[in-house]
Amino acid sequence: MGKVGMGAQRWLVLGPIRMQPSEFMKMGLVLAMARYFTRVSPERELGFKELILPGIIVMIPAVMVILQPDLGTGMLLLFIFSMMIFYKRLKWKTIATLGVIGLVSGVLMYNFGLREYQRKRILTFIDPYQDAKGSGYNAIQSEIAIGSGRLFGKGFKNSSQASLNYLPENHTDFVFAIFNEEHGFFGSVFLIILYLVFFMRMIWLASSVQRFYDSVLVVGIMSIFFWHAFINMAMVSGLLPIVGIPLPLMSYGGSSMLTFGVGVGMATSISNSRNFFN
Repeated sequence: MGKVGMGAQRWLVLGPIRMQPSEFMKMGLVLAMARYFTRVSPERELGFKELILPGIIVMIPAVMVILQPDLGTGMLLLFIFSMMIFYKRLKWKTIATLGVIGLVSGVLMYNFGLREYQRKRILTFIDPYQDAKGSGYNAIQSEIAIGSGRLFGKGFKNSSQASLNYLPENHTDFVFAIFNEEHGFFGSVFLIILYLVFFMRMIWLASSVQRFYDSVLVVGIMSIFFWHAFINMAMVSGLLPIVGIPLPLMSYGGSSMLTFGVGVGMATSISNSRNFFN
Protein backbone atom coordinates (compact mmCIF):
# COMPACT_ATOMS: atom_id res chain seq x y z
CA MET A 1 0.00 0.00 0.00
CA GLY A 2 1.32 3.43 -0.90
CA LYS A 3 3.21 5.01 -3.76
CA VAL A 4 6.91 4.24 -4.23
CA GLY A 5 9.24 7.18 -4.77
CA MET A 6 13.03 7.55 -4.47
CA GLY A 7 13.28 3.91 -3.41
CA ALA A 8 10.81 4.12 -0.51
CA GLN A 9 7.11 3.37 -0.17
CA ARG A 10 6.19 6.36 1.94
CA TRP A 11 3.37 8.26 0.17
CA LEU A 12 -0.39 7.79 0.01
CA VAL A 13 -2.18 9.11 -3.06
CA LEU A 14 -5.85 10.02 -2.66
CA GLY A 15 -6.94 11.51 -5.96
CA PRO A 16 -5.09 14.84 -6.34
CA ILE A 17 -3.80 14.65 -2.75
CA ARG A 18 -0.36 13.11 -2.13
CA MET A 19 0.63 12.88 1.52
CA GLN A 20 3.32 11.30 3.66
CA PRO A 21 1.80 9.70 6.81
CA SER A 22 5.13 9.49 8.62
CA GLU A 23 5.22 13.30 8.77
CA PHE A 24 1.96 13.40 10.71
CA MET A 25 3.27 10.60 12.97
CA LYS A 26 5.79 13.05 14.45
CA MET A 27 3.05 15.25 15.85
CA GLY A 28 1.00 12.21 16.87
CA LEU A 29 3.98 10.87 18.80
CA VAL A 30 4.45 14.18 20.64
CA LEU A 31 0.76 14.30 21.62
CA ALA A 32 0.77 10.67 22.80
CA MET A 33 3.95 11.06 24.87
CA ALA A 34 2.75 14.33 26.44
CA ARG A 35 -0.46 12.62 27.48
CA TYR A 36 1.35 9.54 28.81
CA PHE A 37 3.97 11.42 30.85
CA THR A 38 1.31 13.70 32.32
CA ARG A 39 -0.61 10.71 33.65
CA VAL A 40 2.47 8.90 35.01
CA SER A 41 3.74 10.86 38.04
CA PRO A 42 4.88 14.17 36.50
CA GLU A 43 7.17 14.99 39.45
CA ARG A 44 8.95 11.63 39.60
CA GLU A 45 12.18 10.79 37.78
CA LEU A 46 11.78 7.98 35.28
CA GLY A 47 13.46 4.63 35.74
CA PHE A 48 14.09 2.09 33.01
CA LYS A 49 10.89 0.16 33.80
CA GLU A 50 8.78 3.30 33.32
CA LEU A 51 10.24 3.69 29.81
CA ILE A 52 9.30 0.22 28.55
CA LEU A 53 5.69 1.01 27.61
CA PRO A 54 6.34 4.41 25.98
CA GLY A 55 9.39 2.87 24.29
CA ILE A 56 7.19 0.20 22.71
CA ILE A 57 4.69 2.88 21.63
CA VAL A 58 7.51 4.76 19.88
CA MET A 59 9.31 1.74 18.41
CA ILE A 60 6.25 0.41 16.55
CA PRO A 61 5.88 3.41 14.18
CA ALA A 62 9.66 3.96 14.08
CA VAL A 63 10.32 0.40 12.86
CA MET A 64 7.47 0.62 10.36
CA VAL A 65 8.93 3.84 8.92
CA ILE A 66 12.46 2.40 8.79
CA LEU A 67 11.11 -0.61 6.84
CA GLN A 68 9.66 1.67 4.11
CA PRO A 69 12.70 2.22 4.02
CA ASP A 70 13.04 5.72 5.50
CA LEU A 71 15.85 5.53 8.03
CA GLY A 72 16.07 9.30 8.54
CA THR A 73 12.44 9.79 9.62
CA GLY A 74 12.48 6.61 11.71
CA MET A 75 15.55 7.77 13.63
CA LEU A 76 13.99 11.22 13.96
CA LEU A 77 11.06 9.73 15.87
CA LEU A 78 13.53 8.21 18.34
CA PHE A 79 15.38 11.54 18.71
CA ILE A 80 12.11 13.35 19.45
CA PHE A 81 11.24 10.73 22.07
CA SER A 82 14.73 11.03 23.60
CA MET A 83 14.44 14.79 24.05
CA MET A 84 11.03 14.44 25.67
CA ILE A 85 12.15 11.82 28.20
CA PHE A 86 15.21 13.86 29.12
CA TYR A 87 12.94 16.81 29.79
CA LYS A 88 10.73 14.54 31.88
CA ARG A 89 13.89 13.70 33.87
CA LEU A 90 15.69 10.37 34.01
CA LYS A 91 17.62 8.62 36.74
CA TRP A 92 21.39 8.48 36.13
CA LYS A 93 21.26 4.70 36.09
CA THR A 94 18.58 4.89 33.38
CA ILE A 95 20.71 7.26 31.29
CA ALA A 96 23.68 4.88 31.50
CA THR A 97 21.47 1.91 30.57
CA LEU A 98 20.01 3.76 27.57
CA GLY A 99 23.53 4.74 26.48
CA VAL A 100 24.68 1.11 26.46
CA ILE A 101 21.52 -0.02 24.66
CA GLY A 102 21.97 2.74 22.07
CA LEU A 103 25.60 1.80 21.44
CA VAL A 104 24.86 -1.91 21.07
CA SER A 105 21.81 -1.22 18.89
CA GLY A 106 23.87 1.05 16.64
CA VAL A 107 26.50 -1.63 16.05
CA LEU A 108 23.86 -4.30 15.38
CA MET A 109 21.91 -1.97 13.10
CA TYR A 110 24.99 -1.15 11.01
CA ASN A 111 26.04 -4.78 10.62
CA PHE A 112 22.66 -6.46 10.18
CA GLY A 113 19.89 -3.87 9.79
CA LEU A 114 21.12 -1.39 7.18
CA ARG A 115 20.80 -1.92 3.45
CA GLU A 116 23.87 -1.69 1.26
CA TYR A 117 23.12 1.84 0.01
CA GLN A 118 22.59 3.00 3.60
CA ARG A 119 26.00 1.66 4.65
CA LYS A 120 27.48 3.36 1.61
CA ARG A 121 26.03 6.68 2.77
CA ILE A 122 27.95 6.38 6.03
CA LEU A 123 31.19 5.53 4.21
CA THR A 124 30.53 8.39 1.79
CA PHE A 125 30.11 10.74 4.73
CA ILE A 126 33.64 9.84 5.84
CA ASP A 127 35.12 10.32 2.35
CA PRO A 128 32.66 11.51 -0.32
CA TYR A 129 35.39 11.64 -3.00
CA GLN A 130 35.86 7.87 -2.99
CA ASP A 131 32.70 7.70 -5.14
CA ALA A 132 32.41 11.25 -6.45
CA LYS A 133 30.07 10.39 -9.34
CA GLY A 134 27.91 8.00 -7.33
CA SER A 135 26.97 8.01 -3.66
CA GLY A 136 29.21 10.99 -2.88
CA TYR A 137 27.83 13.23 -5.65
CA ASN A 138 25.18 15.01 -3.58
CA ALA A 139 27.53 15.72 -0.69
CA ILE A 140 30.20 17.14 -2.99
CA GLN A 141 27.77 19.34 -4.91
CA SER A 142 26.31 20.59 -1.64
CA GLU A 143 29.75 21.59 -0.37
CA ILE A 144 30.41 23.38 -3.69
CA ALA A 145 27.15 25.33 -3.33
CA ILE A 146 27.96 26.38 0.24
CA GLY A 147 31.53 27.36 -0.59
CA SER A 148 30.65 29.35 -3.70
CA GLY A 149 28.31 31.57 -1.69
CA ARG A 150 31.26 33.08 0.21
CA LEU A 151 30.38 36.00 2.50
CA PHE A 152 27.42 37.68 0.82
CA GLY A 153 26.22 35.13 -1.74
CA LYS A 154 25.37 35.37 -5.42
CA GLY A 155 21.94 36.89 -4.93
CA PHE A 156 18.39 35.57 -4.86
CA LYS A 157 17.75 32.95 -7.59
CA ASN A 158 21.32 33.26 -8.85
CA SER A 159 22.42 29.83 -7.66
CA SER A 160 24.28 27.96 -10.38
CA GLN A 161 23.90 24.64 -8.54
CA ALA A 162 20.11 25.02 -8.61
CA SER A 163 19.61 26.64 -12.02
CA LEU A 164 21.89 24.13 -13.77
CA ASN A 165 20.46 21.27 -11.66
CA TYR A 166 23.86 20.12 -10.44
CA LEU A 167 22.43 19.57 -6.95
CA PRO A 168 19.40 17.22 -6.91
CA GLU A 169 16.46 17.91 -4.56
CA ASN A 170 17.63 21.50 -4.22
CA HIS A 171 14.14 22.69 -3.27
CA THR A 172 13.64 20.09 -0.50
CA ASP A 173 16.51 18.28 1.26
CA PHE A 174 19.29 20.61 0.04
CA VAL A 175 17.51 23.95 0.26
CA PHE A 176 19.95 25.15 2.94
CA ALA A 177 22.90 24.60 0.59
CA ILE A 178 21.16 26.69 -2.08
CA PHE A 179 20.30 29.34 0.51
CA ASN A 180 24.02 29.47 1.41
CA GLU A 181 24.97 29.93 -2.22
CA GLU A 182 22.44 32.71 -2.78
CA HIS A 183 22.86 34.60 0.51
CA GLY A 184 26.35 33.65 1.64
CA PHE A 185 27.80 33.21 5.10
CA PHE A 186 26.06 36.21 6.66
CA GLY A 187 22.67 35.22 5.27
CA SER A 188 23.05 31.71 6.65
CA VAL A 189 24.12 33.02 10.07
CA PHE A 190 21.03 35.24 10.11
CA LEU A 191 18.82 32.23 9.31
CA ILE A 192 20.44 30.19 12.09
CA ILE A 193 19.89 33.07 14.53
CA LEU A 194 16.19 33.10 13.61
CA TYR A 195 15.97 29.39 14.40
CA LEU A 196 17.79 29.90 17.71
CA VAL A 197 15.39 32.69 18.67
CA PHE A 198 12.50 30.36 17.87
CA PHE A 199 13.99 27.57 20.02
CA MET A 200 14.66 29.95 22.93
CA ARG A 201 11.09 31.21 22.73
CA MET A 202 9.82 27.61 22.91
CA ILE A 203 12.05 26.88 25.92
CA TRP A 204 10.72 29.99 27.65
CA LEU A 205 7.15 28.95 26.86
CA ALA A 206 7.72 25.44 28.26
CA SER A 207 8.98 26.92 31.52
CA SER A 208 6.23 29.53 31.85
CA VAL A 209 3.08 27.46 31.30
CA GLN A 210 1.19 26.27 34.36
CA ARG A 211 0.06 22.83 33.15
CA PHE A 212 2.62 20.03 32.93
CA TYR A 213 0.92 18.64 29.82
CA ASP A 214 1.42 21.94 27.98
CA SER A 215 5.05 22.07 29.05
CA VAL A 216 5.86 18.57 27.75
CA LEU A 217 3.89 19.22 24.57
CA VAL A 218 5.85 22.41 23.82
CA VAL A 219 9.15 20.57 24.36
CA GLY A 220 7.97 17.87 21.96
CA ILE A 221 7.03 20.43 19.31
CA MET A 222 10.36 22.19 19.76
CA SER A 223 12.20 18.87 19.40
CA ILE A 224 10.53 18.31 16.01
CA PHE A 225 11.81 21.66 14.74
CA PHE A 226 15.22 21.36 16.41
CA TRP A 227 16.12 17.92 15.08
CA HIS A 228 14.91 18.76 11.57
CA ALA A 229 16.96 21.96 11.48
CA PHE A 230 20.06 20.46 13.10
CA ILE A 231 20.16 17.30 10.96
CA ASN A 232 19.37 19.09 7.69
CA MET A 233 22.00 21.79 8.18
CA ALA A 234 24.59 19.27 9.38
CA MET A 235 24.04 16.86 6.50
CA VAL A 236 24.29 19.48 3.73
CA SER A 237 27.44 20.86 5.41
CA GLY A 238 29.12 17.45 5.46
CA LEU A 239 28.87 17.01 9.24
CA LEU A 240 26.36 14.12 9.08
CA PRO A 241 25.48 11.45 6.48
CA ILE A 242 22.91 12.42 3.85
CA VAL A 243 19.33 11.60 4.89
CA GLY A 244 15.99 12.83 3.60
CA ILE A 245 15.14 15.39 6.29
CA PRO A 246 13.50 18.73 5.28
CA LEU A 247 14.47 22.10 6.74
CA PRO A 248 11.55 23.52 8.78
CA LEU A 249 9.55 26.25 7.03
CA MET A 250 12.11 26.36 4.20
CA SER A 251 11.93 23.06 2.29
CA TYR A 252 9.15 22.48 -0.21
CA GLY A 253 6.70 19.74 0.80
CA GLY A 254 3.01 19.60 1.59
CA SER A 255 2.99 17.03 4.42
CA SER A 256 6.04 18.42 6.20
CA MET A 257 4.90 22.03 5.85
CA LEU A 258 1.48 21.08 7.23
CA THR A 259 3.11 19.35 10.20
CA PHE A 260 5.31 22.37 10.95
CA GLY A 261 2.31 24.67 10.59
CA VAL A 262 0.27 22.60 13.03
CA GLY A 263 3.19 22.66 15.47
CA VAL A 264 3.49 26.45 15.31
CA GLY A 265 -0.28 26.81 15.68
CA MET A 266 -0.40 24.56 18.74
CA ALA A 267 2.52 26.38 20.39
CA THR A 268 0.85 29.74 19.68
CA SER A 269 -2.41 28.49 21.18
CA ILE A 270 -0.61 27.32 24.33
CA SER A 271 1.18 30.66 24.59
CA ASN A 272 -2.06 32.62 24.28
CA SER A 273 -3.82 30.52 26.93
CA ARG A 274 -0.95 29.99 29.39
CA ASN A 275 -2.47 32.38 31.97
CA PHE A 276 -5.97 30.87 31.79
CA PHE A 277 -5.18 27.67 33.71
CA ASN A 278 -4.26 27.15 37.31
